[in-house]
Amino acid sequence: MADRHDTGAPVLPPWKQRDWQERGVTLTTVVDYPNKAAHGRYERRALWALADPWQAARIGDGGHAGRPWPHAQQLCRIERRRTHQQTGVTNLEVSYAITSLSPAKADAARLLALLRDYWSIENRLHYVRDVTLGEGLCQIRCGAAPQAVAVCRNLTIALLRRAGIANIAQTLRTHAARPRAAATLVLGYYLE
Repeated sequence: MADRHDTGAPVLPPWKQRDWQERGVTLTTVVDYPNKAAHGRYERRALWALADPWQAARIGDGGHAGRPWPHAQQLCRIERRRTHQQTGVTNLEVSYAITSLSPAKADAARLLALLRDYWSIENRLHYVRDVTLGEGLCQIRCGAAPQAVAVCRNLTIALLRRAGIANIAQTLRTHAARPRAAATLVLGYYLE
């Protein structure tokens, strides 16, 4: 998570405060400012989590089924503001989310941490599968072959991660030139 947090809470007019208090609405907010640039940019992340039972009971009413989603607890607004270090250009990205976690289980700071964890998994696994192992360019499409190849890719990543290897692309190149090292990794012991 980040080094600094502030509340970022909006100032509500008194009538809105009374209305929310009567309905049992809670709003939690967090603003996250990392102290240093990452990937050549500074990023400010903010999340507002609104737990409004009246609104949550109506989420999904307007959909095709016309029925509310029974487990919706909080509505979230996520704002990411990125400033590129060299150019100074700032980009703003806003997204929304719905969660079944109650405010007691996950306030805004916890929800922001969960979102960050999700993207670390996305970047750590799916990027490696798609770019390093070429899943996006794969032309296998018939029968069970796509699933079998996906299992092989996942097994490859798991073996390399368990061996403590950080740079999978470099290790794949090394093992391509040294089949004995690859067999040792798969079999788990030294072959003579």
